[in-house]
Amino acid sequence: MNAREAIYAALFAKISAAPGFVTTSRRLKHWTDVPPSQQPALYQSQRKELAEQADGRPVRWIFELDLLVYVNVSTDRLPSTALNTQVDAVLATLVPDNQMTGKCTLGGIVTHAWVEGTIETDEGTLGNQAVAIIPIRIRAV
Repeated sequence: MNAREAIYAALFAKISAAPGFVTTSRRLKHWTDVPPSQQPALYQSQRKELAEQADGRPVRWIFELDLLVYVNVSTDRLPSTALNTQVDAVLATLVPDNQMTGKCTLGGIVTHAWVEGTIETDEGTLGNQAVAIIPIRIRAV
């Protein structure tokens, strides 16, 4: 298996290249600790790692993590519109880079990196702050 840190760093390098973010970090902060002037903000947070092994084959690893997107807008803009733009920018970074498999391989160091599950959002209905949590899975052998 490729080194964990190399995998997490490769994902962060890929997603942090998404346009429009003022702040990107692997050190998670709560949105109340990120001033509006430092948003839109993107954070990567590790959740868990699953080892799968069968019939003496090498261990196959599944990494699960969250990407958190924070957007704070002025009162004349819809927070959900700004949030949707930033979520789309993040998702666009995970396009396939292996034309044979049609998968995002983070430059060939993993088998596949993709969005899986529910993207949770708080669109800022009662204020200017909007938040999205994007679930990511990575398969590595």
